[in-house]
Amino acid sequence: MTQTANALSTDAKTAIAEALNQSVAETTVTTMLAQNFHWNVKGMAFAPLHQLFQQIYEDHFQAQDDLAERIRALNAHAEGMLAGMLKRSKVTEHDGHASDKEMIKMMLEAQETLASTIAGCGELAASHGDTLTEDLCIGRGEVHEKFAWFLRSHLA
Repeated sequence: MTQTANALSTDAKTAIAEALNQSVAETTVTTMLAQNFHWNVKGMAFAPLHQLFQQIYEDHFQAQDDLAERIRALNAHAEGMLAGMLKRSKVTEHDGHASDKEMIKMMLEAQETLASTIAGCGELAASHGDTLTEDLCIGRGEVHEKFAWFLRSHLA
């Protein structure tokens, strides 16, 4: 049965918000990773990678807000501290000293991690009848899988 945020049980809201906060944390760390790589990429593929990394961080910046606003719609606290996000995230920071291929591999791993985390969040939401969060996660998962495909294509 489909339920609005207000109709969900407290336990469901808590569990879904926790999964969304995980998604926000990983999205935020990946945003900064993409921006770092955008600034520091070099080599023969500079122009297309510079542009791709920018597309990623611009998309992810908006996604952070969309995910956090859904957390707030569930009447839960959205993690807003970078330290908390870094601690929670399965995606890790990098100092930007890497070859273009290493950057692509790291960003690919980040996109695959995000796609998996978001898919899990969507499944959890679906199990509680929260179709709005499920829909948000499906849309985000498609974006992360598309970025993963773009990145994987650079390594072929």
